[in-house]
Amino acid sequence: MKSQTFVMKTVKNVGVLACIALMSACNSSNEPEVLTPSVNFTEVKGSGDISSQLASFRTLLGSQLNTTPGQTGGRREINWDAVPDNQTNTNTFPGDFFNSTDPAAAAGRKRGAIFTTHGSGLRISDKNFSDLVSGYDDQFNAFSPARTFAAVGSNKMDVTFKVPGTDKNAFVKGFGVVLSDVDKANSTTLEYFEGDKSLGKLSAPTRKDDQGFSFLGAVFPDSKITKVTITAGSAAISKKYNGSSESDLVIMDDFLYSEPIEE
Repeated sequence: MKSQTFVMKTVKNVGVLACIALMSACNSSNEPEVLTPSVNFTEVKGSGDISSQLASFRTLLGSQLNTTPGQTGGRREINWDAVPDNQTNTNTFPGDFFNSTDPAAAAGRKRGAIFTTHGSGLRISDKNFSDLVSGYDDQFNAFSPARTFAAVGSNKMDVTFKVPGTDKNAFVKGFGVVLSDVDKANSTTLEYFEGDKSLGKLSAPTRKDDQGFSFLGAVFPDSKITKVTITAGSAAISKKYNGSSESDLVIMDDFLYSEPIEE
C-alpha cells in the first residue's frame, strides 16, 4: 500500500475542531494551516494515494459532475486534457479558456472558472514542465495524464468564478486542487475569499511517495467563495530557475469545485 496521509477536518465555530481519522494512515499532526478559518468549513487533504480524498471531496461538492451550462447543483472539474495542442507548451494559455461566453463554443469550454496571475503567463504542459525546468522529469507527474498546469513567472495565481457560459459573477461553496511535488511544509497554500474578506488560508501536505501527489480542498457551507488565491511552491516555474535547494517548485493538475452560482 502506498504511503498516504488522509485528514478531514470540520470546524463548526471558532475554537471547536473535530478531526476525523478516515483511514488508519490518518496523521492529525500534518503540516499546520497558515491561517485557520474562523467560519464553518470542512477541509480534505492528503498525499500519496489520494483517491479516497478525492472521492470524499467530490461527495462534499456534489455527486453530479456537470458538463453543460444551466446547472444549479453538483460540481465541476478541470483536468486540462481537452486543451488543444496549439495552446499547450506556451505561456499564452488564455485565463478564460474554461468560461467561453460564445454561444457556439463547446459545452466543455463553459465551466465558470477564470484564471489570472501577476506572472508572465499561464501554461499547460504535456511534458510536465521539463522543457522549462531541466532535471524535473522525475519530480513532476500528471495525475490525470498527460497535461498539467501552472502559472509561469510567479508562484501565485487567482481563480474567480462566473456562471458557466456567461459573464455573470458567481461564487462556489468549495474548491480543491491536485498538486505535484510539494516538498516543503507550508510552501503551497489555498486562500479562500468572500469578496475582499479572507475566509482562511490552508496548507497542502507534502509528498509521501515517488508519484508525488498531494491534494488540498475545502468547503465553506455558510460562505460564498468568490476567489481562491493559489500559492504553488516557494518559487516560480521559469527557465531562469537555478535549481536552488531552498526552493520548492510545484505544479497542478485536477481542479475540483462546486457549481458556480450567480452572486
